[in-house]
Amino acid sequence: MSDDFRVRLLIVDDEQSIRRLCTTVGESLGFVCMEADSGESALTVLEEQPAHMILTDMVMPRMSGLQFLETVKKLLPRTEVAVMTGHGSIETAVQAMKLGAYDYITKPFSPLEELRLFLRRMAEKVRLVEENQFLRERTDTETELHGIVGTSAKIQDVLRMISRLKDTRTPVLISGESGTGKELVARAIHFRGSFATRPFVAVDCGSLVPTLIESELFGYEKGAFTGALKSKAGLFQSANGGTIFLDEIGELPLEMQAKLLRVLQEKEVRPVGSNQKVKVDVRVIAATNRDLEAEYRAGTFRKDLYFRLNVVTVNLPSLRERRSDIPMLVHWFLDRYAAGKTMVVTNSAMKCMLHYEWPGNVRELENCIERAVALGDHQTIDIDDLPPVISSASGGSEVAREAPVSVFTTTDLEDIERATIQRVFEQVNGDKARAGKMLGISRATLYRKLKRYNIGMRALSTSSSALQ
Repeated sequence: MSDDFRVRLLIVDDEQSIRRLCTTVGESLGFVCMEADSGESALTVLEEQPAHMILTDMVMPRMSGLQFLETVKKLLPRTEVAVMTGHGSIETAVQAMKLGAYDYITKPFSPLEELRLFLRRMAEKVRLVEENQFLRERTDTETELHGIVGTSAKIQDVLRMISRLKDTRTPVLISGESGTGKELVARAIHFRGSFATRPFVAVDCGSLVPTLIESELFGYEKGAFTGALKSKAGLFQSANGGTIFLDEIGELPLEMQAKLLRVLQEKEVRPVGSNQKVKVDVRVIAATNRDLEAEYRAGTFRKDLYFRLNVVTVNLPSLRERRSDIPMLVHWFLDRYAAGKTMVVTNSAMKCMLHYEWPGNVRELENCIERAVALGDHQTIDIDDLPPVISSASGGSEVAREAPVSVFTTTDLEDIERATIQRVFEQVNGDKARAGKMLGISRATLYRKLKRYNIGMRALSTSSSALQ
């Protein structure tokens, strides 16, 4: 949560002297204070500017404090409401707490420090709730994207495709070089939609022992082969009702490809050693770093299986095709491996990473940052902390050092983020729902970032209450 977060307090009382007294105390605590002389006018204020905290009198003309409290808790359930009451109205105050009030305080305030301490405790709860909400939004966003980091046009195309595929049962083929994040995309497709609570089974086809591939995928009966001491369900059965991810599908032998095709067509498997078929309801996502179209033309991959899998294709760009995402990825991995330490990257080191070709793609970049954090003995990552093959990428470390050494900090990332959000916001003509989907973030997170970067704030002013 931003360090400049300020609590907004609304004081509701028909007595001006009470309102002014509470405002004086609230402002001394650093709050932004607003006033209203009735429940009706307070609701109007809240439509213009939602409050984190409300301090309301119980006895007011037309709308009572209890009625006002009940209305606010329905409209703004996260807003904390405390009530002010006379010494003879404790029973009413207890009723207010049953309706969701934070607490009550009796008038007159004696000593005045009692009001100050009361508001301070209330604000501490508000700050804690806001901080937790901020962390949840950040965690939800990161979980939602499953580590797919970037704002480049190519990666945004991938995120839009994930959003379209998350609820479909259509087979998906993910293509891309090694290390581009094919399994991350498969997991995002599964966990972002209606399949999220169902099984997700990942299979590395290249690591399966050729003689055991069939039994691993489809299961086997007791006694089917030497060592089969009991029956075992296969990976397709384990994924029943959910998703099976077949990584590096091009590694499967031709004979196994034919059996896989039959399973996809008939939606049933036959365990090794069994005469009975078992029905399976599985969504198939396959991935490859090969050109399967060229392989089926060469006869090394079955044409019919290729077209069965290639209903929808998601093409992942290599890291060199989206170099603008490298700074954001660097800081993503720094957050992961620096264990809470604040670490920065010099412009010289960043220059090397931006010029390097990254044949291992995002996985190689992750290994590079993990290595730099593990071997570095200071809080700055410079050229010497990078592997030699990367440190020479900009024409040699000596050339890279010719420029003045400064650090690449989160400020630079904010500039990138600001420009990206501004571009997307303009592309969708201020439509926040579409902008959030294109950026892959929740509406609440988008609102916070728009406010932080002062993007489209006029359009936001009319909808701020709906986001509480």
